[in-house]
Amino acid sequence: MARPPYRMTLVLGGARSGKSVHAEGLIEACAPPWLYLATAQAWDDEMRARIAIHRTRRSGDWVTRDVPIDLPEAVAAATGPVLVDCLTLWLTNLILSEADVDAATAALLAACAAAPGPVVLVGNEVGLGIVPDNALARRFRDAAGRLHQRLAAQADHVVFMVAGLSLIVKPQPGANP
Repeated sequence: MARPPYRMTLVLGGARSGKSVHAEGLIEACAPPWLYLATAQAWDDEMRARIAIHRTRRSGDWVTRDVPIDLPEAVAAATGPVLVDCLTLWLTNLILSEADVDAATAALLAACAAAPGPVVLVGNEVGLGIVPDNALARRFRDAAGRLHQRLAAQADHVVFMVAGLSLIVKPQPGANP
């Protein structure tokens, strides 16, 4: 997969839509080493298994850092191509730790803008379903929508994944990158 000439790419989609594989391909088109910023926390065996699948899929050219909360700082410290997987897990960690989501989002946007190499961010699109029945879930869904909107506004390239297929949302077809 050839890397488009984009400094910042946002890859969104549902569960098992192919987001991570697509994002990894974008970064792997660059010269290694590649930095993988993982936001997941292994709270149970099922999550540990999911994390293991992601890790075994990546070659030894990947450097993985676990950053459940300190994502903006990790992006700011990057010296080359970086992949963030995933924004919605990071958001979950922020909300559960009662962190200031708006301040963390602003810090992430600033770090992405200053990054010396391409940044690819992966997030779950959670706003396509019904309105959740509880306040925490509604707060999360709304915060994810705002986070993705702010990142999409700054990104040069936005991709929506469906069934392993990539739909280019930004730039619009026919637009110059």
